[in-house]
Amino acid sequence: MALLDKFRLDGKVALITGGGKGIGAGCARAFAEAGAKVAIAARTRADLERVAAEVAALGSEALVIEADVLDFPQLRELGPQVLAHFGRLDILVNNAGGGPPRPTADIGVEEFEGIFRFNVSTAYELSRLCAPLMVESSGGGSILNISSIAGHKPAPCFASYGTAKAALSFLTRELAQEYAPRVRVNAIAVGSTKTDALNTVLTEGIEQTMVELTPMARLGEVEDVALGALYLVSPAAGYVTGDILGVNGGLERLNMQMPRAWGGMG
Repeated sequence: MALLDKFRLDGKVALITGGGKGIGAGCARAFAEAGAKVAIAARTRADLERVAAEVAALGSEALVIEADVLDFPQLRELGPQVLAHFGRLDILVNNAGGGPPRPTADIGVEEFEGIFRFNVSTAYELSRLCAPLMVESSGGGSILNISSIAGHKPAPCFASYGTAKAALSFLTRELAQEYAPRVRVNAIAVGSTKTDALNTVLTEGIEQTMVELTPMARLGEVEDVALGALYLVSPAAGYVTGDILGVNGGLERLNMQMPRAWGGMG
């Protein structure tokens, strides 16, 4: 096999949460271009149908699953639905998650636990359920968690989101130890990436500051993350597990400047 062929996903099936837009949609397109069939799950059918059409244009097939990962009965049906449609499951991308930077004083424990549930508990439950399905249907597989640089570099106003992503990154390493050698488990620590979620807080001034604080002198594109994802789930990364790949422009501190609780900027 030629080295570049190891990046191919021919015959593989991937399940991607949050697959209707942003990084999830980018992963779906990248995997489809590499030969995989994809199951994309999200809450908004219109977004899913648009991505499915893009996948079809690339010569592959997408299974659209309208579901909310925070509804655990729905979450638990995702793997069985993929098996029923495609007959196998090889790849899981736990992409759904998020949470804006906000002062800790404004986030009560109930909301804190909700952010943790959204970013960590959903990935835990889906990984726990899908890993056996991968082994049973394909002999093994790969799990990829979309984490964040915020889980590695502390900063003001990221106590909830950053803590959740730190937990997701450590969960990645834990599961990698438990599931080796049949199922590889890795994560990507993304930086500021141009998605709809970032656009909700992005102004021209904020973007300029973020770019100035990023060693690579630009914000990330969805394709940057999708290419890292393709590597980690493909045979090219067959000896890689428990790794947290940084796709964040070289950040050594967060580039979104937020105020400290009692004056000053982060």
